[in-house]
Amino acid sequence: MSSRRHVRYSPLAVDEDDDYNGGRHFDPRFDYSPKAFDRVPWKSIVLAVFLLCLGCLLLFLSFFIFSGHMGGEKSQAYGLLVLGILTFLPGFYETRIAYYSWRGAEGYSFASIPDY
Repeated sequence: MSSRRHVRYSPLAVDEDDDYNGGRHFDPRFDYSPKAFDRVPWKSIVLAVFLLCLGCLLLFLSFFIFSGHMGGEKSQAYGLLVLGILTFLPGFYETRIAYYSWRGAEGYSFASIPDY
């Protein structure tokens, strides 16, 4: 099997349209914004807030067991800590996206949140 390492490449011919507007084209195909992107995914936001609250509760319970303010074994506290982290992180992430989308921050939209 022979390799083609010594192939000479030449640049393509430049079209006159490539220099239009300083090399920046306006293509209306990429300016399309359907109404589905503006829709608020309420079920996903409610799920995110629920996960955030549940994660906070589980983290507080694990903290209380670790500090001795509440009865329980250390293994229970570690289990609550892991479950708290697993529920808090996605809840916080999606709640943050929903909040910034609601505030109108640049780079955030409700389309970034999956709809269920």
